Amino acid sequence: MTDSTKTKKPNFWAMLLGSWFYSGKMPIASGTWGSLASLPFAWFIVKYVGVAGLGIASVFIFWVGCKCADNISENLEKKDPGVIVIDETVGQWITLLVAPLSLGYYMVGFFLFRIFDILKPWPACWADSKVEGGFGVMLDDVFAGIYAAIVLFVIINYFPIDFTSLPIVGMYM
Repeated sequence: MTDSTKTKKPNFWAMLLGSWFYSGKMPIASGTWGSLASLPFAWFIVKYVGVAGLGIASVFIFWVGCKCADNISENLEKKDPGVIVIDETVGQWITLLVAPLSLGYYMVGFFLFRIFDILKPWPACWADSKVEGGFGVMLDDVFAGIYAAIVLFVIINYFPIDFTSLPIVGMYM
């Protein structure tokens, strides 16, 4: 077999982190699974380090994600393979920067982020289609996370809904 016919494989660490511990390998809705897999990490960071720790972790994972996405995209020869979900991790964590440490609010943040990640309002659609490489893979989810965080902030501060007292959520608190 010549070098041109060999199947390229992404670096082990790039795949492990880029697929967010293989949650991106789920056959259907890998982005949703990646977002869901990000929630326990966010909870742990906020509980034991604080919101500032989640912000710092988001910046670090953004940088790591750019590198992982570059490696995976290059080796799989696709612009934004579905297996890459570390971008969902960053977007989800950005959303949760405004959320109280509550399963109910984390659920609302999860759904808001997924909506904005799927709809990709400007400038997320611009980043998704025009920005190349791992940076482009990551950037549209940053914008989706910012939009979701704004909406979540408005819900928390201006609507009298207490998501911590939902019956199914309250029993897990």
